[in-house]
Amino acid sequence: MKKIVFGAAAAAVVAAGTFGAVSANASAPAAAPAAAVRADAGNANLMQSTHLTIDAATKAAQATLDAAEKENQRVSVAVVDRNGNTLVTLRGDGAGPQSYESAEKKAFTAVSWNAPTSVLAGRLAQAPNLKDIPGTLFLAGGAPVTAKGAPIAGIGVAGAPSGDLDEKFAQAGVAALGK
Repeated sequence: MKKIVFGAAAAAVVAAGTFGAVSANASAPAAAPAAAVRADAGNANLMQSTHLTIDAATKAAQATLDAAEKENQRVSVAVVDRNGNTLVTLRGDGAGPQSYESAEKKAFTAVSWNAPTSVLAGRLAQAPNLKDIPGTLFLAGGAPVTAKGAPIAGIGVAGAPSGDLDEKFAQAGVAALGK
């Protein structure tokens, strides 16, 4: 009986010691973070890019929507940045539920290839697999926004009865940025 009691007491001491060691490690202070790496502004590893401000993107989207409303068209408009991130979307009164996502995809497609989506739609005959690229939509209605010849944004419109109208309205948004 003494051996069992002594063995149980020894096991309890070992368990308590292990628990204490684990607890001590859990409460130990974290290692200091590594020093921040600083990049020199003249560093060849850096690149500058031009982006639309949110005010400019909103101005372009509103001008696009206004152009459509003047022709009694119910559309959605999306403005995306150079990386395809949505900056602004406006869904006009009465625009169809599919138009919102279609406008974003057209804007993304236009900025990705730096070309109006009507031109890109024509390329599908030579390269039908283009349509399989995620996030793209090769239908007329997207227009790129450029600065110094480089794409900086895309405007996409969807919901009018034809892609030609969608693209006409997208071009009105691009034109508003030049004013």
